[in-house]
Amino acid sequence: QVQLVESGGGLVQPGGSLRLSCAASGTTNNMYPMGWYRQAPGKQRELVARVASDGTTNYADSAKGRFTVVRDNAKNTLDLQMNSLKPEDTAVYYCNLERGFNRYWGQGTQVTVSS
Repeated sequence: QVQLVESGGGLVQPGGSLRLSCAASGTTNNMYPMGWYRQAPGKQRELVARVASDGTTNYADSAKGRFTVVRDNAKNTLDLQMNSLKPEDTAVYYCNLERGFNRYWGQGTQVTVSS
């Protein structure tokens, strides 16, 4: 069974940085697409950044230039480095893995950007 465990959330001031980490287990293939999504209160879950099987990345417009997604295939982890954080980045951040028609989600980690 695929399991995803996120860590690294917390409270940060505007302009600050956080690094989220997602550790995947239960899969022998480290090349499945993985990504980070977020959901703010009262809003739908949205893509933040995704790494495809071939290693290509895509980012939400709101994340471009501020966030960087890093995949370590040897460790089967997916990190999200977030810089220049804004209050509107406040949300629960979820790690996602795609395996065929199945999508797996972590439990989420809260990121709060506030002074």
